[in-house]
Amino acid sequence: MNQYSEHSGDLADGRPILLVPYMWIGDFVRCHSVVKVLNQRWPNRPVDVLATPLCAPLVDYMPGIRQAIISDLPRSRLALDRQWALAARFRQNSYGDALIMPRTWKAALAPAIAGIPTRTGFVGEVRFGLLNDWRWGEKALPRMVDRCAALALPKGAALPAEWPKPELRVGATEVAAWREKRMLSANRAVALAPGAVGPSKRWTYYADAARMLVARGYDVWIIGGPGEKQAARDLVAAGGPKVHDLTSDDLRNGILALAAADLCISNDSGLVHVAAALGTRTIGIFGPTSPYHWAPLNTIEAAIETRTDVPCRPCHKPVCRMEHHRCMRDIPAEDVIAVADRALNQRDASLDVGRA
Repeated sequence: MNQYSEHSGDLADGRPILLVPYMWIGDFVRCHSVVKVLNQRWPNRPVDVLATPLCAPLVDYMPGIRQAIISDLPRSRLALDRQWALAARFRQNSYGDALIMPRTWKAALAPAIAGIPTRTGFVGEVRFGLLNDWRWGEKALPRMVDRCAALALPKGAALPAEWPKPELRVGATEVAAWREKRMLSANRAVALAPGAVGPSKRWTYYADAARMLVARGYDVWIIGGPGEKQAARDLVAAGGPKVHDLTSDDLRNGILALAAADLCISNDSGLVHVAAALGTRTIGIFGPTSPYHWAPLNTIEAAIETRTDVPCRPCHKPVCRMEHHRCMRDIPAEDVIAVADRALNQRDASLDVGRA
């Protein structure tokens, strides 16, 4: 019996469930905890997930999801014709429930048009009529995973001591094929993810870290999207031929790179959550953001914060309002590489034990 079985209803109910998650990469990964709760509560009910084209590759590696419903609704306008088209796709799947994570009016519109019988979400932007299972008290829940996963439980149910952790599973054969296609050596590799939403969340010393890792004999892979292309060029120039630009407009490339890497060093961004959910050893660098609120639910090697007193942190702002950027400038490369050394040495030791 699992911890959510007491909340199960009619176990003969086989109607699918639709999950409408947040569409930022890290938040999308976090919402896999919700999928796991639903799988445990309703083992006979398939779970589908609405996804943007950007996030859709994640679904291929998330156990417990039947399919992704891929749609890219515009953020800046209602696009009612596209909402109606999406609702028609929802009707084809005969969903019994929809769990709507975002608090926006638009996020609840297509499920309501589709007539999904139970539509659960926090009241948010006065969504009476669009939702019929209203939840209150969102602001009293400190973390995003608490707010999202609470919707997978009955109204008023106590939250568990811990939620199931997000999980991404990538087969070794696919990883090997990816590495061979890119003609990457079998040398140990550290992935660096220098991107983030806003400059205040981007660590200052990735170039120093790349040089130090190369000096230790590692290959360095730069992971990110098109927005990190210039940063990747700069890091390749700083670190030399053992630094590889693996940025891409396809998230699948980043997923496979992180699955293949021996270690990931990342800002507080979507890729830190991807790496952690893959089980790759991961170091997260947190400047203006609080690790308690925003670090992966999965275990990571370290959530590194500045050791100096910066009274304005955490502010959770993408741009430093004080313009000193000390949250990141006061985290030296030596601190991060010291943690990386320990993590890689522990990995080597565990591999040696496994071979013995």
